[in-house]
Amino acid sequence: MAIPAPGDNNDWLQRVVVMRHGDRIDQFNDLWTRRAERPWDPPLATDGLQRAWSTGRKLRRIGFPITRAVVSPFTRCLQTASEAVSALCAVVNDELDLLTVETSKGVRINPCKVKMSIEYGLCEVFNELAMSGYRPKSTESWFPNISDLQDSLPKGTIDHDYDRLLDEMPQFGETVEEARIRYNNIIQAIANMHPRENILLVTHGEAVGASVTFVERDSEVFEVDYCGYTVLERQVSMGPTGEAVPGEFKVVSKNGTDGVQWAVLSENA
Repeated sequence: MAIPAPGDNNDWLQRVVVMRHGDRIDQFNDLWTRRAERPWDPPLATDGLQRAWSTGRKLRRIGFPITRAVVSPFTRCLQTASEAVSALCAVVNDELDLLTVETSKGVRINPCKVKMSIEYGLCEVFNELAMSGYRPKSTESWFPNISDLQDSLPKGTIDHDYDRLLDEMPQFGETVEEARIRYNNIIQAIANMHPRENILLVTHGEAVGASVTFVERDSEVFEVDYCGYTVLERQVSMGPTGEAVPGEFKVVSKNGTDGVQWAVLSENA
């Protein structure tokens, strides 16, 4: 998103899309979990790859350019982001009809359109239940190093200057409520780091729910589909010395239209 020039209208809108990963293979194949070296980190099923790609195609038509994607380090999120960003960056010509392509395989992209980063703060709720009952001896065994994780993302898209908000996983054993607070803080912090960009965050279901409930305080999210997403929007102004002065986010998604459903709990609503 271009920086407003002095003398122009110095207000602009920032949008943040908070998206859940696609269909995970362990929900369809019990044998995968029994045989996996890292049973708490399942990849996507074929349906998940296809859903992530089709959601990326949908985001091409969302009405504003997405120029940055920040991703949870879990495999299912890295794969989801790879498919969605490839769809956003796909080079369309007479030989490529995006509607006939099921995944990003073989699709040429322009990697300059979207820059990607990995953020530990967007990870799954970090407790034994969410980790499929798995408890390692140390946090070092959870993931390969960041450079290895980045290799799974589309070539040329990595923002090597991204300053991660968490340098490691959160403390193991957090509650769901603690994770929701973490998600809210991370979403706000990423948006504040890049106030002139529209951002895609690829994360987990609880984070998508938190993106609604921390903005709409009297609401409760009861369903987040695979690749379901919300859209947050806020006005950002330019301060007297050129600094960005952000306003408050509001949810501009329509309830139930993008795979996320919630209820308003306030009696006065």
